[in-house]
Amino acid sequence: MTLASAGATSQGGPSGPAPVPCGPEAMAGRAGRRLRIAVGIASAGRASILRETVEYLSGLSDQAERLIVCVPVSDDAAGLTDRPGLDIIVGSRGLTSQRNRIIQAAAADTDILIFLDDDFIPAATFLSRMASVFATNPEVVIATGEVLADGILDGGLDMSEALQVLETAGETAELVTDVYNAYGCNMAVRLSPVIEHAVSFDEQLPLYGWLEDVDFSRSLARYGRSVHVEGARGVHLGVRSGRQPGRRLGYSQVANPAYLIRKGTMSKGRAITQIGRNILANVSGALSNDRLIDRWGRLNGNLLALSDLLIGRASPSRILEFATPLPREMPSPSIATKRR
Repeated sequence: MTLASAGATSQGGPSGPAPVPCGPEAMAGRAGRRLRIAVGIASAGRASILRETVEYLSGLSDQAERLIVCVPVSDDAAGLTDRPGLDIIVGSRGLTSQRNRIIQAAAADTDILIFLDDDFIPAATFLSRMASVFATNPEVVIATGEVLADGILDGGLDMSEALQVLETAGETAELVTDVYNAYGCNMAVRLSPVIEHAVSFDEQLPLYGWLEDVDFSRSLARYGRSVHVEGARGVHLGVRSGRQPGRRLGYSQVANPAYLIRKGTMSKGRAITQIGRNILANVSGALSNDRLIDRWGRLNGNLLALSDLLIGRASPSRILEFATPLPREMPSPSIATKRR
């Protein structure tokens, strides 16, 4: 295990990984050999979940050359600090910041970096399937796998349920199709264009970085294909602990798409549809007394963001001003647009 400090990073701090000696020339030197794969996991406040996932990954026959975990404080990686072959970075806070630190750590010796949520359970052949797609399709710059079950949609799954889903589903042939954006719970990235074009996760999307997967995918897709790989399978547990409270998420559901419109990484039509669908779901859930999701909190955040838009003060970072309420439910920070 390697323990490193990335340095404390505020939400308004640097928006990308620090420079590394890994430009196009260095990448070109890697041609003609097997791609080096790293898995990166950003986690916070969920030490037991992280430990369970790392133990599962360590037991697979498919192994990445590196497994990199980034946590805000060392306690978030409790039980893992003595594990051999694991690199732990401590010091960043916020999903986008943590993922940028993982890019920085992997850049010098990695070809394909696979970001997994700390509660995403890949099938035994997930890594080799992704490696095959990138090796045989040099134009692919970002890929997302097939999510067989997503616990965020129905209250969450546990590890035994995930393993049962994977066993029942079995294996299928790979099918590669173009997709608008990768799903943040499993996102494989070719690092050469990331480094050459200084693509990074936008740290102006704070905390759980709602829609950071869309923003990063569309930024990177300017340099190649964004694809979905059917056959590279996994299960997203959708564990609710440690997730974003209703009011903050509700605000992000409106403010973040509006920000991405201005930035140019989300089309106006797609963003407006996204905002409308979220508001309608929250209204419906509030009226039906949804007990799994804090719909009233989300709706409150929606309305506050709409009000801020009208007076020109809406900003993703405004959620940092909200007091943290007692947790009622904590939804997933990064669900692909088609699943929202």
